[in-house]
Amino acid sequence: CLQEEELSLEVFPSQDPLDRADFNAVEYINTLFPTEQSLANIDEVVNKIRLKIRRLDDNIRTVVRGQTNVGQDGRQALEEAQKAIQQLFGKIKDIKDKAEKSEQMVKEITRDIKQLDHAKRHLTTSITTLNHLHMLAGGVDSLEAMTRRRQYGEVANLLQGVVNVLEHFNKYMGIPQIRQLSERVKAAQNELGQQILADFEEAFPSQGTKVAWLDKIDRRYAWIKRQLVDYEEKYGRMFPPEWCMTERIAVEFCHVTRTELAKIMRTRAKEIEVKLLLFAIQRTTNFEGLLAKRFSGCTLADGTVKKPEVPPPSTNPFLEDETGTETDEIVIEKSDTDRPKKPKVPDNPFHGIVSKCFEPHLYVYIESQDKNLGELIDRFVADFKAQGPPKPNVDEGGAVLPSCADLFVYYKKCMVQCSQLSTGEPMIALTTIFQKYLREYAWKILSGNLPKTTSSSGGLTITSLLKEKEGSEVAKFTFEELCLICSILSTAEYCLATTQQVSFPLQPPEMAPCDLQQHTAVSAGPGCSL
Repeated sequence: CLQEEELSLEVFPSQDPLDRADFNAVEYINTLFPTEQSLANIDEVVNKIRLKIRRLDDNIRTVVRGQTNVGQDGRQALEEAQKAIQQLFGKIKDIKDKAEKSEQMVKEITRDIKQLDHAKRHLTTSITTLNHLHMLAGGVDSLEAMTRRRQYGEVANLLQGVVNVLEHFNKYMGIPQIRQLSERVKAAQNELGQQILADFEEAFPSQGTKVAWLDKIDRRYAWIKRQLVDYEEKYGRMFPPEWCMTERIAVEFCHVTRTELAKIMRTRAKEIEVKLLLFAIQRTTNFEGLLAKRFSGCTLADGTVKKPEVPPPSTNPFLEDETGTETDEIVIEKSDTDRPKKPKVPDNPFHGIVSKCFEPHLYVYIESQDKNLGELIDRFVADFKAQGPPKPNVDEGGAVLPSCADLFVYYKKCMVQCSQLSTGEPMIALTTIFQKYLREYAWKILSGNLPKTTSSSGGLTITSLLKEKEGSEVAKFTFEELCLICSILSTAEYCLATTQQVSFPLQPPEMAPCDLQQHTAVSAGPGCSL
């Protein structure tokens, strides 16, 4: 009984204390009459409870009377539902029987039509196959005849058609006649390939050994340009444009040239000078830029060939005037070697295809920059002794030494030039050279030119200027010496800020980490750092 009450409360929740399972009459009465004065309303409370009891009795009576009719109505509804289900089942069975009869009639009607459709399809396939067989047999005969006559222009179109037709007979290769035709096509392809290679070997003579060294590297590129022009005039129309035969020849030439240059430079490494190296790199990068103007680079990606946009014949850069490229003497002024080269086009697909072979020998360039920077620092020292410090400017404070700006301009120029040559180990080696001469500049130009004092046994340093110790004797300087000290401090601050700026913008993303900021603590004397 207790469980039934709990279930009823879950279904019909009630806040009335009388509906609770743990109802306590004494507590309920104490709730209604908490004090003696509240007993004055006992009659009113009793009347309300009696009214509530009468209402509950009426509700119970109504519910009981209603339940007597529910059972009879439910049985009647169930009987009617069973009758309706029986009628529905009968109708479904009738529909099923009629559908089976209709399906049988349709099968009988369409049986003959299906047979005619199969016969028509087989007849069409047979006719198409016979036509293809006739085309294949005639195409193979023509292909063999044109191959013997070296009619490459006609063979190019015919061969593709014969191969396409042969694909229709892949499932008939068990038939001897079809297999024989397939073997004749493969034999014709092999013979055609060998014949074309032989013609190319005969048409293109090999380079001589006279143009092997770097001082004659431009003759290599002049030779391939002439050969490509001659090829386009004689054989260009024999191959479809989407084969990109001219580009393939140029790319193969680049691979061979890179390999041969690498070999000869390893053999004659002691003969490589910086002027000669930069001359070869310049001519090579110019040639790579010329390839980018003429070709799309579609043969370089995954071995697949994309149909390029064929430029007009008049825009062929290989037709440029080449007079003088073989006879000009190699004369490179020192200013040319120091001048930054024109930045390469970022989207040049041929960049590095030949010039990559020069990277192992860029140490010659690094050694040259080391020597040039040493001479530059010596010149700065001589200029400072000859011209003295910059004139003081009371309004603006200490002026930055002009040599400092010149040094960083040279650094930036060298970094840009080296990044165009290589962004690998040579760039890291160059930053090491930069670190070396930052220290040289700080020692020889900054710390070395501080005013001398007699109060400090170790000499004047920037640290002693910035730190004032108690009880120590303060050094006295003239106005010119104070201006010089301010100028040196301003120059040191400029070096620090500029080093931080140059460290990241010029560092290529593919280069190994080389952070100049970790070397901004460049010694300018004992106890001083930039």
